[in-house]
Amino acid sequence: MKNKISSLFSALLVIILFIIVIALGSFIYLTINTGSSDVIYELEEEKYVTSEEESKKDKTVEKQDNIFEKVKLLISDKKETEDMVNYSTQVSESNFFYKQLNEYEKKIYNGLQENKSNLVSGTYVINYGNIFSDILSQENGSEKLGNYYQAAVEAFTHDNVDLFFLNVNKMYLNIETTKKLSKTTYKVFISPRTGENYFSEGFTSQEQVENALNQLENVKNNVISSLSGNEYKDIVKIHDYLVDNNEYDTTYKSMGAYTLYGALLRHTSVCEGYAKAFKYLLNSAGLQCELIQGTATNSSGKAESHAWNAVYLDDKWYLVDVTWDDPIVIGGGTLTIRNKHKYLLKGSDTFRADHIEEYQFTENGKVFNYPEISRYDY
Repeated sequence: MKNKISSLFSALLVIILFIIVIALGSFIYLTINTGSSDVIYELEEEKYVTSEEESKKDKTVEKQDNIFEKVKLLISDKKETEDMVNYSTQVSESNFFYKQLNEYEKKIYNGLQENKSNLVSGTYVINYGNIFSDILSQENGSEKLGNYYQAAVEAFTHDNVDLFFLNVNKMYLNIETTKKLSKTTYKVFISPRTGENYFSEGFTSQEQVENALNQLENVKNNVISSLSGNEYKDIVKIHDYLVDNNEYDTTYKSMGAYTLYGALLRHTSVCEGYAKAFKYLLNSAGLQCELIQGTATNSSGKAESHAWNAVYLDDKWYLVDVTWDDPIVIGGGTLTIRNKHKYLLKGSDTFRADHIEEYQFTENGKVFNYPEISRYDY
């Protein structure tokens, strides 16, 4: 009888120990478990190419690489990150695209803006902590945050045209998911893939980027020092400086062709490079200038994606297309002032005869607004 009781007690003890081990294992799993699914967003490419007038050689270009070839919400391994990160940068409401963002998009933009100088490393991780937990805890929260991220980066790159060294296709929004019993927490950060960087093609180190930034600063200072302070004359002078010192990249492949780096340092770019350089120099001179993108139709009736600018002068907005004011003169010769200023400070009635704005930079992306343009030429 005693042996039976002892055997029963031993069996019961084994069962109890087994239950404890299972419970402890479950607790540990729930405490450290990290999600495992990937959410990948295929986004439509930005359309920054150009169409030309009949008097030019063919400058039709292929479409630029996606501004977001893929935006990935990567569910990462558990990392040590801060619980709450609120970026205090007061982004100016004069940043035209920033002020069109919602509360969550502005938080993402603020983190990018505050860490703008850190992006020159090509690997810097921007940590947002758990400030997006309320969104991520909702149904389809990752998808919502992915859309907010897309809109924020689009606005950030349109407001900050000096990010010539940055390839946003190589930046990823990471979501770290941690479960503790019934509670799930989310931490968010932006980074490149492990062992990679987010430099644009041609840039390989922080030193190279900093050297380019210093060169760009010198070019900007030289241009700004030559201005008179008369807004109209300064707009014309910067416009003519780009026309005289930049050539259209007919290969569409030169380093920085789609950036102001190409236009101001290599003196070769496509329409996006012209437009970004024009905005950069005007903004540096204290003048308001924004990027516009859409389609333009040449005299042959061919419509292609294109980029140009809106400029604020004497309390009104006007349109400028520096690219189309820099045609290749067939047979050589000198470009006349009339042709050189054909698309300088024009009103919507004139400009929209062959230029049409597009308000979404990517398919199904956020709809942005542009400045309200004067109907009449300056």
